[in-house]
Amino acid sequence: MSTAVAIRGWEIAKGFTVGKVTTRVLEALSVEVLSGELTLLSGPSGCGKSTLLAILSGLERPDGGTVEALGEPVWKLDRKALQRFRLRHVGFVFQGFNLFPALDAVEQVELPLGYLGLGPGETRRRAEAALDEVGLAHRRYMRPAELSGGEKQRVAIARALAKRPQLLFADEPTSALDSVSGQTVIDILHRAARAHGTMVLCASHDPRLIAHADRVLRMEDGRVLADEHHPHPPSKPDAAP
Repeated sequence: MSTAVAIRGWEIAKGFTVGKVTTRVLEALSVEVLSGELTLLSGPSGCGKSTLLAILSGLERPDGGTVEALGEPVWKLDRKALQRFRLRHVGFVFQGFNLFPALDAVEQVELPLGYLGLGPGETRRRAEAALDEVGLAHRRYMRPAELSGGEKQRVAIARALAKRPQLLFADEPTSALDSVSGQTVIDILHRAARAHGTMVLCASHDPRLIAHADRVLRMEDGRVLADEHHPHPPSKPDAAP
């Protein structure tokens, strides 16, 4: 399993202004996140974990500080270069699934692959392999209305994994799920980090994730208060695709 540094952030600062009031969300925060690990940003609502996730992933520009991802200075890239970087290297999983009602599961997963310039055959092969990895090969022709909440989230994860991203970001991926579905999603995210060497960075206040994370960054008031490492045994050979 690779443990190279995938992302470095230095002195990251971010605030939001409403009317005449500015609230500082992150203040001079520095962090490194490793590939091949599931790292959890943990803390109460409003502590800055989702904002930090958005800044590190290239979705939200910081007020100050720098971010380097896979050796690229993220916030020095122009808009088109940043879009290309996210397309080629980054996968996203969100709380709300973001699925299209008219598309079945395999079509949902295929959708972003078209922008990578892959042919129809390779696109379908990757999509079906990703659905198989999350245990939904038998549901590949089902539309979102025919899927449970846990299955929808697994389709969203398959859509991210099919791109073979080096960086995978998940924002509250289990908060809308029951215990069993949430456990399945956690297992899939952890296996993705271990089997593929992917950096998986997850922001969540769900305590179920803590035991499964390789590393927990506990946040409060825009700062990292604790950096905890949770050793896990190596993945079994049959966990790899």
